[in-house]
Amino acid sequence: MSWKEELDELARRKRIAEQMGGPDKVKRQHDNQKLTVRERIDRLLDAGTFHEVGATAGATQYDADGKLVSYRPSNQVVGRGEIDGRPVAISGDDFTVRGGASDARILEKSIYPEKLARDLRIPLIRLVDGTGGGGSVKDLDKLGYTYV
Repeated sequence: MSWKEELDELARRKRIAEQMGGPDKVKRQHDNQKLTVRERIDRLLDAGTFHEVGATAGATQYDADGKLVSYRPSNQVVGRGEIDGRPVAISGDDFTVRGGASDARILEKSIYPEKLARDLRIPLIRLVDGTGGGGSVKDLDKLGYTYV
């Protein structure tokens, strides 16, 4: 049995995620005098140390034969890297995929860097660039948390 098709699909999804929302959305970010989240991460972390986690997470649609028809990557970039040789966990919203509030993110992906930082006892850096956030409070209900 070969896993070639599955590995090819993961590679395709990763390539799409690296393109973020596409050239027009990246241009819009730059036209607004803003870097993309991937550019900010690259500038902040030591060169070559970023290891992304969950790059292929996102919304997918398949046809009747199980072939990928469409894929929209998660609007959050998550991983770990180093600053001045010291390890950090890092996450940031990708507003080229979906702008505005980050309430459509994949909850488990947004929690991952917090768990990583806690488990490895390393700093957590969260790059915040937006408004809203009401979705994050609503998501707490799904996890069984109560809030006032």
